Amino acid sequence: MVNWVEAQKPLLNGLMKMAGVIPYTLEIEPGTKMNFWVPKETLKKKSRTGKPAKPDKPTKPVVLLIHGFAAEGIVTWQFQVGALSKKYSVYIPDLLFFGGSSSDNSDRSPAFQANCLVKGLRILGVDKFVPVGFSYGGMVAFKIAEAYPEMVRAMVVSGSILAMTDSISESSLNRLGFSSSKELLLPTSVKELKALFTIAVHKPLWFPKRLFKDFIEVMFNNRKERAELLEAVEVSNKDVTVPHFPWKIHLLWGESDQIFDFELAKNMKTQLGENTTIESIKKAGHLVQLERPCVYNRRLKKFLASVHSEEKLIQ
Repeated sequence: MVNWVEAQKPLLNGLMKMAGVIPYTLEIEPGTKMNFWVPKETLKKKSRTGKPAKPDKPTKPVVLLIHGFAAEGIVTWQFQVGALSKKYSVYIPDLLFFGGSSSDNSDRSPAFQANCLVKGLRILGVDKFVPVGFSYGGMVAFKIAEAYPEMVRAMVVSGSILAMTDSISESSLNRLGFSSSKELLLPTSVKELKALFTIAVHKPLWFPKRLFKDFIEVMFNNRKERAELLEAVEVSNKDVTVPHFPWKIHLLWGESDQIFDFELAKNMKTQLGENTTIESIKKAGHLVQLERPCVYNRRLKKFLASVHSEEKLIQ
């Protein structure tokens, strides 16, 4: 029987190629491979051996789109690629254990994801970029910013937090009516996936039961490893410090986000300091970039334009 979500992948892949990005798999270290969607102009024709040649450095300012926990890169950012690719070199990774990425390393921390992303970007010729992190991807983006501040131009974060402290985890799960992050984010049944979808959006749309079933089969693989990722993301309150980030950070939120509500975003703005700005988008929940893509893209592009115009003035 045809899996309708799997059947749509060639169409989505084709649309992404038309928008200007193509897949490229890297060996980050022995046993660890990571799939990126990269600007097609950076990849030359195949070498004489038949393998893709080493990628060229990007010629436009780089934007790195980092996905969340429920879907891989281009599914999460499908409406942003075309809006950004004319002015920016867009890179969309699949984090480890999502899409085409995997590792035999036992480290499941967001810091390891961040390190692998940066190693991959360096192989791809990227030395400076703006990370745009959504949900789990936002936590990875903050780890990149902490460890590699010289590579970050600015940051955009949507529906995420600096770190998943035990107090935030407990209060959020209690508010949503779940006993664990695994129960919330790794659904095993159509009923559980519908519950997650209802929480993640401002106004749920109707989809046939079959589509939810197919989505579970395609998007929720590597369950053991993803459960370990969820365990590794939670930290004790006493272990969290707020770094000083010297560049602009923009918090771009769905006003009706139930998973990381807007109050958390406002508290984070206070913690991060005067370089941080915040915006909310009405009639949007956690999946803000999918629910209100036109509004999200306008505000994202406005922020990116301000970053690069300021850099030109400084130069």
